[in-house]
Amino acid sequence: MEFRRLGRSGLKISEIAYGNWLTHGSQVEEDAALACVQAALDEGVTTFDTADVYAGTRAEDVLGRALKGQRREGLEIFTKVYWPTGPGMNDRGLSRKHIFESIHGSLRRLQTDYVDLYQAHRFDYETPLEETLKAFDDLVRQGKVLYVGVSEWRAEEIARALEIADQMGFDRIVSSQPQYSMLWRVIESEVVPLCEKEGIGQIVWSPIAQGVLSGKYKPGQPLPAGTRATDEKGGADMVRRYLNDDTLTRVQKLQPIADELGLTMAQLAVAWVLQNPNVSAAIVGASRPEQVRDNVKAAGVKLDAEVLERIDDVLGPIVERDPARTVSPPQRP
Repeated sequence: MEFRRLGRSGLKISEIAYGNWLTHGSQVEEDAALACVQAALDEGVTTFDTADVYAGTRAEDVLGRALKGQRREGLEIFTKVYWPTGPGMNDRGLSRKHIFESIHGSLRRLQTDYVDLYQAHRFDYETPLEETLKAFDDLVRQGKVLYVGVSEWRAEEIARALEIADQMGFDRIVSSQPQYSMLWRVIESEVVPLCEKEGIGQIVWSPIAQGVLSGKYKPGQPLPAGTRATDEKGGADMVRRYLNDDTLTRVQKLQPIADELGLTMAQLAVAWVLQNPNVSAAIVGASRPEQVRDNVKAAGVKLDAEVLERIDDVLGPIVERDPARTVSPPQRP
């Protein structure tokens, strides 16, 4: 396993992080989830990413049980706050009330006294940004959170948060967690340049584009049973945008490139995001331990400029680059 600094902070994280968004507590049984976490640990992964909302808080419970007994100082545990975790009007968003209640629930479920990184899961248009950042800063000073970050924030939102933090003496954001893959590059034109300048590292999710870049979905063929595209608990909605013949046909043309490099297509996809110097880690999920062992082999892989150009030529116009595609939910009525 290779390690990278999280932005300009002193924290080092495994460049392959294990995430349990659509799997633990939902898509796979607990025994399989525990086996996947153990496989990640066996392969040298030390960074684990989750969120309070995943599987209705059950994902944090599963991860807490999976990591129980591990040396806490040897792990980096990340979680998030924003999405609804209950029926009340204050069971969501980035208000001081919800942030404090959410972190206490997360710490209890994760069976830990602190999280290494606490992330605002979306931008909250209803709560003053000063309130959110002050609540985060208080958690840092209480020792319940070591670093703070954001997920799926636009460049102007990150810039405003940095400005407020500097004015008020709060801890600065050290990380951004966006979707990023060969097919989804919306952060490259605005978010990445800002973050490079400000010392913020990207912890990217969906580097394999919900499994599409693994090549398992074939144009003109039925969706394989048991895959994310057939999971009506949530996975199918996310992968649907890629399930068209043009995208799937172009993705299949990546196979010869992967073969020449001695990589699986999934490894090629993960290695691709890690070529971006602003990326601190790529989050991979899994429903089976062998998927974990396959994906981590992307650590340390170097792709030369010619390979990157060939990938661009293959994918061509299907790549999404519009920074406006990063957007938080609007204000509630």
